[in-house]
Amino acid sequence: MIQEAKAGKLNGIFLMALFACASFYIGEWNFFREISFSPMIIGIILGMIYANTLRMNLPATWTPGIQYCSKRILRLGIILYGFRLTLQNVADVGLAAIVIDTIIVTVTILGGVWIGRLLKMDRETALLTSIGSGICGAAAVLGAEATMRTKPYKTAVAVATVVIFGTLLMFLYPVAYRTGILELTPEQMGIYSGSTLHEVAHAVGAGNAMGGEIADISIIVKMIRVMTLVPVLLILSWWIAARAKRSAGAGADGKKGKVAVPWFAIGFLAVIGFNSLDLIPGVVVEWINQFDTFLLTMAMAALGAETSFDKFKKAGAKPFLLAGILCVWLISGGYLLARYVTPLFN
Repeated sequence: MIQEAKAGKLNGIFLMALFACASFYIGEWNFFREISFSPMIIGIILGMIYANTLRMNLPATWTPGIQYCSKRILRLGIILYGFRLTLQNVADVGLAAIVIDTIIVTVTILGGVWIGRLLKMDRETALLTSIGSGICGAAAVLGAEATMRTKPYKTAVAVATVVIFGTLLMFLYPVAYRTGILELTPEQMGIYSGSTLHEVAHAVGAGNAMGGEIADISIIVKMIRVMTLVPVLLILSWWIAARAKRSAGAGADGKKGKVAVPWFAIGFLAVIGFNSLDLIPGVVVEWINQFDTFLLTMAMAALGAETSFDKFKKAGAKPFLLAGILCVWLISGGYLLARYVTPLFN
């Protein structure tokens, strides 16, 4: 019986690995490359298609393997994500980008939670949607999910909002810049796009469409936003513990309301520090990043495999309304910050 359970778990993990392989293959198609859809996004789409078609034929013993991918492999993927960043990246763009990123992340998350309350949304869905919009899209949603341990469909809904509005802005920004609607210098445009676009892939796609100088600044500014994931997750853990303590009260053993430190976030920050030392050849780092994308794609596919369309109906239109409101803030607020705050630091 134990051997059968282990075999079933391995089969579930292997299934998600196959989904990840398929996602990478599909991601090479011209259409998906042109719209900068990363394998992670394709992975969750494939997982959701599977969940709503063939999932009922899956042996029950395979389910633990899928859940393992959506939890343990997810955390490992977040840790290795740190190899995409260095502390030197932060120094290259200067204080203006750091200040603007901080304002964008803070206002987006706190404002999103507040608006979600006004809309009478599910609190976890509102928070996941806000974190995804404010920090780095799907990767941030995954990091928050790993800390909050929410139901998979809430994560899928939040990721869907990021994909829709992030992709929209990725196409909108280059058109607005090249037609002169946005009266920004290349430096300001790089900071604007990097501080407001949802996914790293969106920042890459939009930046390349506007020129090399803008692309370089945009990507670095975006990666600084990614670094804010660590303090956000630490604050989130403290907030969850405080809520638990208020609702249940501290028990005699003193364990209730205890802060669960997201060690994967600390690992993420440690990897950034190690990567800043430049001890590993660039080719090896590039391979690690590819492997990390594969792990995160497995996790996304697993989350998608736990999400049926009836759960989307349960979430309703409010998450997309919230994401739309936050998108308007990112467009307008980010523009004003890039245009009027950036010159203050030059």
